[in-house]
Amino acid sequence: MAEGAAEAPAESGGGGDSGAGAPERGVAPIKPQYLTTKEQFHEFLEAKGQEKPSQEIEAGDRSGNDLAEPEAKRIRLEDGQPGEAAEPGERRQVQKRARGQNKGRPHMKPTHYDKNRLCPSLVQESAAKCFFGDRCRFLHDVGLYLETKPSDLGPRCVLFETFGRCPYGVTCRFAGAHLGPEGQNLVQEERVQAPLVRNGLDKALQQQLRKRKVRFERAEQALRQLSKGHVPGPSPEATVPEVSGAKGAPLQDSGDAQQALPEPGAGALASSSVRTCGPLTDEDVVRLRPCEKRRCGNLPFRRICKRFGADVTCGEMAVCTNLLQGQTSEWALLRRHPCEDVFGVQLEGAFPDTMTKCAELLNRTIEVDFVDINVGCPIDLVYKKGGGCALMNRAAKFQQIVRGMNQVLDVPLTVKIRTGVQERMNLAHRLLPELRDWGAALVTLHGRSREQRYTKLADWEYIAQCVTAASPMPLFGNGDILSYEDANRAMQTGVAGVMVARGALLKPWLFTEIKEQRHWDISSSERLAILQDFTHYGLEHWGSDTQGVEKTRRFLLEWLSFLCRYVPVGLLERLPQRINERPPYYVGRDYLETLMASQRAADWIRISEMLLGPVPPDFVFLPKHKANAYK
Repeated sequence: MAEGAAEAPAESGGGGDSGAGAPERGVAPIKPQYLTTKEQFHEFLEAKGQEKPSQEIEAGDRSGNDLAEPEAKRIRLEDGQPGEAAEPGERRQVQKRARGQNKGRPHMKPTHYDKNRLCPSLVQESAAKCFFGDRCRFLHDVGLYLETKPSDLGPRCVLFETFGRCPYGVTCRFAGAHLGPEGQNLVQEERVQAPLVRNGLDKALQQQLRKRKVRFERAEQALRQLSKGHVPGPSPEATVPEVSGAKGAPLQDSGDAQQALPEPGAGALASSSVRTCGPLTDEDVVRLRPCEKRRCGNLPFRRICKRFGADVTCGEMAVCTNLLQGQTSEWALLRRHPCEDVFGVQLEGAFPDTMTKCAELLNRTIEVDFVDINVGCPIDLVYKKGGGCALMNRAAKFQQIVRGMNQVLDVPLTVKIRTGVQERMNLAHRLLPELRDWGAALVTLHGRSREQRYTKLADWEYIAQCVTAASPMPLFGNGDILSYEDANRAMQTGVAGVMVARGALLKPWLFTEIKEQRHWDISSSERLAILQDFTHYGLEHWGSDTQGVEKTRRFLLEWLSFLCRYVPVGLLERLPQRINERPPYYVGRDYLETLMASQRAADWIRISEMLLGPVPPDFVFLPKHKANAYK
């Protein structure tokens, strides 16, 4: 998540050439007594915090590149500058080793989970008959399974304490908490309750979807009207929910596909199809593999955000064609926890027929308060197929999708867009009046283009112009919200609410700060307690067997790769921290605070071991950027 350099704030003293003690551009202003060097930082962590490194750092080191940026990024910034000590060939070799994608990172589903795996019929105590019959490839010998099973990770089982029964039985990595003397799975009858999470996929419905036996009468009627040029009427009950305060829809990507168009006031967008500018490549960013599309946004994290005051949550982007095929993994993205009182799902698709049918399917099978169309996803995997922000350049298809979905839904239909595709070629102000007429109840605008990604700050001035263009339809703004001051400035633009994404990843207590209008100098122990709650929620959601524990761990590690960029309030010279400011190397007020500031994957794994026990011998975690893995 590399950030581009932004304009130096006036209160920080301007650019980096005004003196040795002046804060460097793009670097969080940390009090001098906490600053250290990269070498001393890692020495301190390796010493387990027994002794603090020397704080006598020369002023030149304090403002140098080694403090300002990780090594891999510093190498990139130095490209084209004359080398000092290293030979050119040597430097290129280091650069090649530190930059780009982790092409060797594991991208296949781990197979070791299936080795010596106990048959589900035994786990669910249905030993009278195996689910798979003679074709079963799992173990049926509990004694043999226990000989190879790793030791328990702890004395308490979250599922057993929460629901009165652990469905994973002997395979649970905390099985000692609920196994009887003869290995039977104990049950606390007084605490047994039905699963709390809603919006699951019914097996009968899944079979019908796979055999294509589900009929979509409302969708087909709406599509026929659209094909004849008739405009369907809006759904009578589709009114936008009234919610005050900051709107939390964490961890959603948004992107744009846009062409060169005049600025606001230059006329309305024609309803006919618009000539596209062609696909944009992702050569400057890490290209996501299909199995890596969703690593951060998830139900356990949304529970954390709700606990800190998020008003609205939205599920992860689900592909409509996968939902129509009954894919279990895709339907899992629609799950809703009872704490999510205002909850919506987000769909991605490129064609009116699949999107309208999917909307009708969800309308009658799950419980949601709104359905959102993702017209902001920037990744090539989606964009080249005509979905995501590519729809902003496909006005005819976009209109049919919005009108068709609005016709079959009984809940509000919302849309997420970006400013456009190409930088300095804004399109959103032209689309907003059209979206209002097509039936969208609310639009969320991310103040960046697809091409821009995160190289510059979000354009809130443009968002303010779009508020007028969208009126009276509510418009939410999104981009660079990391403090209550940021949220207040955003609300002054006239938006109806703000959506928080990366800011919630860096500090999920941001919602509390916005509600209470204060900076929270949260301690390292409080932050560790948040991570502990996340692991408990993860075990509830993904399971407490080996596979569930390691899935929880991987989501936790991906989150820690964001959390390490947070700088505690008490260490800052100037408040608040800005989202485009990277922290230099610093020593916190205690060992745990310093450990949480580390940007090395090995230290993130160390934190995960505090919460989930030791990692397996064959465990590998490589972030998507080599800079995170090797610095």
